[in-house]
Amino acid sequence: MIFKRRVFHHSIFLLSIAFLASCSAHKSVISNSQARKNNSAIERSNKDAISNYVPFTVTSYIERFKKIAIKEMDLYGIPASITLAQGLFESGNGNSDLAKIANNHFGIKCTTDWNGKSYYKNDDQDNDCFRVYNNPEDSYRDHSEFLKRKRYAPLFELDKNDYRGWASGLKQAGYATNPKYPELLIGVIERYHLDQYDKAEGEIQKIKREDRVLAEINKNIGTENKDSIIQNTPTEKLHTVVTGDTLYNISKRFGLSVDELKALNNMADNNIKLGQKLIVVK
Repeated sequence: MIFKRRVFHHSIFLLSIAFLASCSAHKSVISNSQARKNNSAIERSNKDAISNYVPFTVTSYIERFKKIAIKEMDLYGIPASITLAQGLFESGNGNSDLAKIANNHFGIKCTTDWNGKSYYKNDDQDNDCFRVYNNPEDSYRDHSEFLKRKRYAPLFELDKNDYRGWASGLKQAGYATNPKYPELLIGVIERYHLDQYDKAEGEIQKIKREDRVLAEINKNIGTENKDSIIQNTPTEKLHTVVTGDTLYNISKRFGLSVDELKALNNMADNNIKLGQKLIVVK
């Protein structure tokens, strides 16, 4: 399906999001000990940044990241107020463990197309997998890239200073499970006057920006849910579990469902351990 400006129909939009998982849909099947070992490695690799961390206030957070949010707005049309509000809300004003340890300011989880490092914490599920970034700037850029998906495409046709439309659209498209998410975002924006960083664009600018971003979204269609390792054909019948493996990504790698993988190995639960050998060919 190719997206064009102003041709989205409400019924088509609702139908498309009904079949798309939210950003929290991919559950990582990993044991508590594996999660702790992985997280310890991440914490060791970021020990200097963690030890030198200075807690943010709301004011210092806005001051630190407002220029980055404005840059992303100019590139993609996401209101800077929305990006800042989401950053404040999702990261606890930049003071959450995810922000301090993983540089993850938006709570973005490990979808199947994520090839970077991971950090595990309990959220919608036990040991949910979250993305790890080298720095906060990468988190902000990935937030923009993450939104360049089919389900969010209608939002990029909004004016880039329409923070109310974006807040409502994010919830409708499944970005968050909290039913009050739009009100929470709007509350943060208006409490701290974040809309002062938004700016309107002319009609020609808007059309050019829409065309460019929607063209990028069109390229992502059909690849956004694709596991990057799914094309690897198994050469042996057994797979040895290594750090970072989950039943989910092993099953995708070898073209199986999780249930099929469990059945092949007579597994009663989803727990796996390092060094365990799993049958991966029917």
